[in-house]
Order: sequence, then structure tokens, then C-alpha cells
Amino acid sequence: MGYKKEDYISYRLSRSEEAIKYLELAISNNSLFNAENRIYYSVFYLVSALAIKNNYSTSKHKQLRNWFHNNFIRNEIVSQDLWKIYKKVFDNRIAGDYDDFKKFSIEQVNADFNDMKFFCQEIKKLI
Repeated sequence: MGYKKEDYISYRLSRSEEAIKYLELAISNNSLFNAENRIYYSVFYLVSALAIKNNYSTSKHKQLRNWFHNNFIRNEIVSQDLWKIYKKVFDNRIAGDYDDFKKFSIEQVNADFNDMKFFCQEIKKLI
């Protein structure tokens, strides 16, 4: 039995929501690296759902970011603010995963969480 495009979109939306649940758990446990990671993945899964809706699919994070920028930022479908959020949460995820001695403050994580909520709200309107 094959899956329909709507099934993939629904799956990615649910993965984004699941990332938020784990994000909230990470914050409550003061696991700030994991929180930043989940912030990024909530955004990633939503943009991935948006891409699928628009007949684009990739497993590569940078390719997905480029697709989003080229199709939604350059064409002014969404505000530049969304690009700044996407770039920031991606950079934070990379720093948290690969930079030695990187630290995140609870204030930064909470600010990023609020930015992520705004990003998700705006992207869901397009899906």
C-alpha cells in the first residue's frame, strides 16, 4: 500500500509536534542542548512538510534551507524574519552538536522557543 502526499505531510506535522513535546521536557530538565536541538527539528519537520506540499523533497538540511529561501523568502511569500529564525535555530543546532564548550542559557532557549512558535504558526498557514 502506497502513501499519499497528504500522509507524508501529516507525518511531518506530527513529528514537529513531537519535537515540541520533547523540547518542553528538555527545558523542564534543564537540558538546554537537547532543547535547542528540538527547536531546530520542529522547524525542520514543518519546512519539510511545506516542501512536500510543494512537490519538493530532500533529506539534506542545507538543500531544504536553500529551497525554502529561494521559494519563500526571495519571492517574498513570507517575511525575512522567518529566514532569520530558521537560520538562527539551524546555527544553534550545529553549534550545540559540534562546538566544544558551547553553552546555551535558559533565556536564550526560551527566546528561541518563542521564535520557533512564531515560525511554526506562520508556516502552518502555508501548509
